[in-house]
Amino acid sequence: MSSEHPETRAVHPAVVQPAGSRPLSVPIYQGHLFAFDSADDMAAAFDGPQGAFFYSRLGNPTVRAFENAVADLEGGTSALATASGMGAINAVLMSLLRSGDHVIAQSCLYGGTYALLKDLAERWGVEVTYVTGDDPAEVRAALRPETRLLYLETIANPTTQVVDLPALIAEVGDAPDVRTVVDNTFATPLLCRPIEHGADIVVHSATKFLGGHSDIIGGVAVFADADVHRRVWDHAVELGATADPFAAWLAIRGLATVALRVARQNETALDLARRLAAHPAVARVNYPGLPEHPQYELARRLLDGRGGGVLSFELAGGREAGRTFIGAVQLVSLTPSLGDVKTLVMHPASTSHRQLDAAALAAAGIGEGTVRMAVGIEHADDLWSDIAQALAKL
Repeated sequence: MSSEHPETRAVHPAVVQPAGSRPLSVPIYQGHLFAFDSADDMAAAFDGPQGAFFYSRLGNPTVRAFENAVADLEGGTSALATASGMGAINAVLMSLLRSGDHVIAQSCLYGGTYALLKDLAERWGVEVTYVTGDDPAEVRAALRPETRLLYLETIANPTTQVVDLPALIAEVGDAPDVRTVVDNTFATPLLCRPIEHGADIVVHSATKFLGGHSDIIGGVAVFADADVHRRVWDHAVELGATADPFAAWLAIRGLATVALRVARQNETALDLARRLAAHPAVARVNYPGLPEHPQYELARRLLDGRGGGVLSFELAGGREAGRTFIGAVQLVSLTPSLGDVKTLVMHPASTSHRQLDAAALAAAGIGEGTVRMAVGIEHADDLWSDIAQALAKL
C-alpha cells in the first residue's frame, strides 16, 4: 500500500497496461486527458494531428483507430472523424473556402449540403454554380480563376444519379487551386473509392452505412494529401466538430460487418426495384442496378457492378400518394435516415429536401411523389409484402 492518504489513492488508481497479451477489439478511451513525463514531450504533442494524444478534442486513440480504418478502406493518407456527417462537410468547406471563392456543385445534393452552400453564399459571398453532373463540359464551362471547390456525390440523394467521377474530376485536374470533394455515403468504400478516381477529399456520414445500426451520429473526412488534412484539422478542432470516443468505438464495431450488410442490402434493393418497376401505382423507379437507369452502364463500371442500398420511386399519384404510402407501411420504418439494418422510408419533398421549392425540386430531379427507400437486411419477401399492401392503399 502506498503512503498517500485514502483520498489521494482514490483519485489516482493505477492504469492497467496489458502485458503479454493485447485486446482483440479496440478499447474505448473515454478519458479526455493524457499526461506526460516531461515538458518537452507535452510541447511536442501540440505540433499536429499525428502527435501524442493530450486532449480528446484534438485526438483520441479510439477515434484515431476509426480514422485510420476508414482512411485505409478509402485509400487515403489520413482522416478526420467528426461528431456528424454535417460536421465533416462543414469542417471541409469552411476550412477550404473564403469570401469571394467559387464552388461548382452538382444540382442534386443532400439537403443539408445544399443548405450549407446557400448559407455560405449569403453570409460569406461564396458563389456557387450548379451543374447536372452528367456532362463534363458543364464543369469545364463553369471553371473560373476563383474556383476553389468541385463538390460531388457518388450516388445522388435521392435520385440515385451516378456521377461519372473520373470524367468530371479530370476537368479540374489542371487547376491546382481546385479541390474535389466527394460525398461517398451512399456508395461506401465497398462500391467506390473516389480517391482512386482523382478526388482530394471523401466525406461520409458514418451515421449511415459505416455505423449501420442507428445508434451513433458521426462523420468522417478522408484526405488524399496529408497537408490538406492538416489544414482541415486545424479548423475542425477550433470548430469543436471532432468525434466522441464512444461514437467512434460504435462506428468501428459497425465497420466489422459493413461488407456483409452492404452485400445483402444491394441484393435486396435490386429485387425490390424490379418488383416496384412492374407495379401499376409506380410511375418510375430510380435504381442504378436497373438497365433502364440513365447511368446503368456507368454504375456497372464505377460501383463494382452493384447499385447501392438505396432506391427511390415516383408514385403516379404525386405528393398525396407519397404521403399516403409512407403512412401505410408497417414493417418498413418511416424515418429520415439510411444505411441501417432495418428498411427505412421517407418522402423527400416534405422532409430532407423541404428547403427546395417546386422549381428547385424539379431541377434536382425530385418529384413531389418521390419516395426514398433505404433497404435493410430483412428478407426481401417480407419487405415486399409490406410494400405491396401500402401500394394497394393508393
